[in-house]
Amino acid sequence: MTVFTALLSFRQYLLREERETSTIEKYLRDAGRFLCWTGELPHNANAWKEKAIRWKEHLCEKQYTSSTINSMLAAVNKLFVFLGFPEVRVKYLRIQRKLFRQSERELTREEYLRLLDAAHALGRERLALLMEAICATGIRVSEVRYLTVEAARRGRTEIAMKGKVRTILLPGKLCRKLLKYAKKEKIAAGEIFLTRGRKSLSRRQIWSEMKAICSKAGVAESKVFPHNLRHLFARTFYKACHDVAKLADVLGHSSIETTRIYLISTGAEHIRQLERLGLVS
Repeated sequence: MTVFTALLSFRQYLLREERETSTIEKYLRDAGRFLCWTGELPHNANAWKEKAIRWKEHLCEKQYTSSTINSMLAAVNKLFVFLGFPEVRVKYLRIQRKLFRQSERELTREEYLRLLDAAHALGRERLALLMEAICATGIRVSEVRYLTVEAARRGRTEIAMKGKVRTILLPGKLCRKLLKYAKKEKIAAGEIFLTRGRKSLSRRQIWSEMKAICSKAGVAESKVFPHNLRHLFARTFYKACHDVAKLADVLGHSSIETTRIYLISTGAEHIRQLERLGLVS
């Protein structure tokens, strides 16, 4: 079996597991890098294990972040399961839970509003509405296709992702905006956010369009990407209800621990909390 045929078979395996398209692409990319690095395909568990350990060491030497290394190892471990060597799976790096996030990565409410203003000023009405839709509902960028004319009329949409179905309620003001936009674009049914060729917007296109308005908005590019809108929604929602379990349900998280990551404060906020302790005379 060659690397190419192994990846083709691996792809079919992931499809049968009903993995998301983005997950399949990442697993194939990371597994492909590993297989190309090995230079050959071992035929026994011991050889695979040795290669896997050396690959992990190689990634550490390249000074990738711990989370990046673990995500790449996840793809390799899934590959081993597919190849029939589940016992070969390599251990992940242990990561200490972060107390605060980097402020240069966190999008503030004020910056979000500046992005909306910039989109409108540049005539990017679709982008402005799309950002509002993601930020007002907390959906993933891969779930944008569930924002349909029918959903806007009902005021809710059902999202089937990762083997689960969850209902997302849509704010009335957002529904009115979505229906007005759909009418203007002559979209009578189905997905609202489409390309000129009436195809679904890709993750890459949404990402690119958001990056293109950073300069106009005066917001650092490091803060501007679709998933950061979901983080802003999570923080705002939690401040309103202080119910992490409810937030986990809205975001579609299986574990509350995943949701807690979204609620980590910035370093600046952490410093302010320390100052309020009044433990320095």
